[in-house]
Amino acid sequence: MSTIAFVSSPLDRNANNRTKPDFVAERRSHPSTKVLQLAGDTIRLENDKLYTANDATEAEAIYLGEDDVGHAWFARGIAPNETLKPIRAVMIEHLLPKATFSILAQARSLLHWHESHGFCAKCGAKSVMSDAGYRRHCEACGADHFPRTDPVVIMAVRHGQKLLLGRQSSWPPGMYSALAGFMEPGETMEAAVRREVLEEAGITVGAVTYAACQPWPFPSSLMIGMIGEAESTEIKIDKAELEDARWFERAEVELMLNNKHPEGLTASHPYAIAHLLIKTALDAK
Repeated sequence: MSTIAFVSSPLDRNANNRTKPDFVAERRSHPSTKVLQLAGDTIRLENDKLYTANDATEAEAIYLGEDDVGHAWFARGIAPNETLKPIRAVMIEHLLPKATFSILAQARSLLHWHESHGFCAKCGAKSVMSDAGYRRHCEACGADHFPRTDPVVIMAVRHGQKLLLGRQSSWPPGMYSALAGFMEPGETMEAAVRREVLEEAGITVGAVTYAACQPWPFPSSLMIGMIGEAESTEIKIDKAELEDARWFERAEVELMLNNKHPEGLTASHPYAIAHLLIKTALDAK
């Protein structure tokens, strides 16, 4: 079973009902309703448990869906404060059940979109939240705007028994991971993989296959995991993108995945799709 985060939501998003104001209002006021509180990439916990009390009936909130016992879930933004916990830290420390992280991803992505899209992109007037958080409507010109997800390709590139991994200077010391980059308009996933690897590391990629995907709510991306077969091996790093990139032998990568590398090198954390991609690329050989 996969250990990556954000991929197994327990909620029924109930899309057919979230456009009905009366339905949303009833669920919003119900005493069993759960309301998440987030500020940016941080979440409110209480005694290391997710805070879900329905204590904000006056606040604008986004409807997330219904769980398997019929409880409605909403999310609202709050002001940052020192008591909130970073979502990444909550994952690393395993403070919440795995399925909960998918709910957090949905909440974080939607809240960020509303925070950054408060005005109409067509006429510039202030827009209002509609459809319980899944649309913004401009009353001035009538335009409707919908939440967006940015597609990102992330790829484990291999050549025989070797794997190409890189690192950015902002990452923890010694950590290497799969290369990644945003897809561009009019581009296929395979073309994006080939372009990004060539731009960042100077490596030509031939065959590309899909492996898995992961929503990534920092702020709102879809990580599309691919495995690429390298047709060249000479690395030419784009220093604006990467601090380092190198070919690693299979045995060395396995040590990195298990945090046993003699030089202290590591791979991505198991909650990230990069970890799964690296393991998949190794296992397929």
